[in-house]
Amino acid sequence: MIIHIDDFTVPGAEIYANLTERELRNSYEKRGGFFIAESPKVIERALDAGYEAISLLMEEKHITGDAAFLIKRCPDLPVYTGSRNLLEKLTGYKLTRGVLCALKRKEEMSLDEVCQNSSRVAVLENIADSSNVGAIFRSAAALGIDGVLLTPECADPLNRRCIRVSMGNVFQIKWARVGQTPDDWPEWGMNKLKSLGFKTLSMALRNNSISIEDPLLTKEQKLAVLLGTEGEGLMPETIQSSDYVAKIPMKEGVDSLNVAAAATIIFWELGKRNNTSN
Repeated sequence: MIIHIDDFTVPGAEIYANLTERELRNSYEKRGGFFIAESPKVIERALDAGYEAISLLMEEKHITGDAAFLIKRCPDLPVYTGSRNLLEKLTGYKLTRGVLCALKRKEEMSLDEVCQNSSRVAVLENIADSSNVGAIFRSAAALGIDGVLLTPECADPLNRRCIRVSMGNVFQIKWARVGQTPDDWPEWGMNKLKSLGFKTLSMALRNNSISIEDPLLTKEQKLAVLLGTEGEGLMPETIQSSDYVAKIPMKEGVDSLNVAAAATIIFWELGKRNNTSN
């Protein structure tokens, strides 16, 4: 059903109206919480992953253009449309691909479910930048990481920007929170990983850091790679309780990389060596 809007008062369209990510999760809490996905390809991946769409918002040209297949796939959904200028005022941001979709959140997987039958997982410790989290998810999905675990203070993987940067790969790779409150990390979380049979690898520059190329890492049957915040890196307690501490060999004068770039190198190296060893 196509619904043309001229202002922000149309019932149902308010879900797109300048709501923060927290408000999207909490304002509709009784109904399970929502998130917004952006661009036809990303929305399609969300639908393929079993998320239930609530409505679509798009520029009029996309009704018979890029989003026509979505409307055909979900014929009973309300489709809100209006001028580009109005839609950008409604949402509070530029519509990069001109199509948004509101979807219901599903019940999140547990740490145990993500780790079951997994041999390589990434653990993101307090990474707050949603673009970095999205980029890490994209690399993890592309390079053979079985699942992603996030400490309680990490950015939400269902943040609109995270979803967009990941190109929808947040819907294709298993993920879970490591505990529910900040107090659950690192002690409880690290102990939990070890109880599930994982050796832990902290990425950090220390005197005892080994190279990510070290064959010791390849030999581990179950390995959890820990990646820290954009500024401070991993917490000292996390590093101290890890089985391994490793670094990426780099040219002199360069001591660090953006966490998403570092993750890509680490995932590729571990995947390459794992495939070679098999």
